[in-house]
Parts: sequence; C-alpha cells; structure tokens
Amino acid sequence: MKVISLFSGAGGMDLGFIKAGHAIVWANDNDKDCVESYKNYFVKKFKLSPDHIVYKDIKLINVKDIPDGDIVIGGFPCQGFSIANPYRHTEDGRNEL
Repeated sequence: MKVISLFSGAGGMDLGFIKAGHAIVWANDNDKDCVESYKNYFVKKFKLSPDHIVYKDIKLINVKDIPDGDIVIGGFPCQGFSIANPYRHTEDGRNEL
C-alpha cells in the first residue's frame, strides 16, 4: 500500500509500515530536528527521496500537494493534554489538530 504519514516525528510508525512491506509516499512533521533525523535514517537506509518528508505546519499544507495514497497514518500530537506535561490545559492549540 501507498502510505501518507502525518505528524511523522522521527518515523517510528513509518518504520513499522515499511517493514510490513508498505511504501511511505509522503510524510510530514513541523519539528525540524525530527525531520532531519527522519531524513538521515530513511533516505540512507531505504533510499527514499529526501523530498518525500515535508517540514511544515500541517495547517499550511495544500491538500493538492499531497500525493495519492491508500492509507493515512499519523502520530497525532498529545503534548497539550498528556499527563507528562505539567502545564497541560484544554486551550492548548495542539489539542485541535
């Protein structure tokens, strides 16, 4: 299957899908360090194009720029409500993605 990966982080979920025989055709995250880590691993290890992961806020991406896929996966943000965040609150913008 062709996989679209949202909120990809460093690619843990993507790695599982690749190892299960699927192809990540497009990925996204808004954390620069995560995207660099993703590129350093996935581009070298699996010969993926460095352009397949996009460093940009998901709210600013035009859906027309995302290629066709068979499934959409995502590691959706939980920082705003996670018990690991001592400053969590319901108005945190990350809760609405």
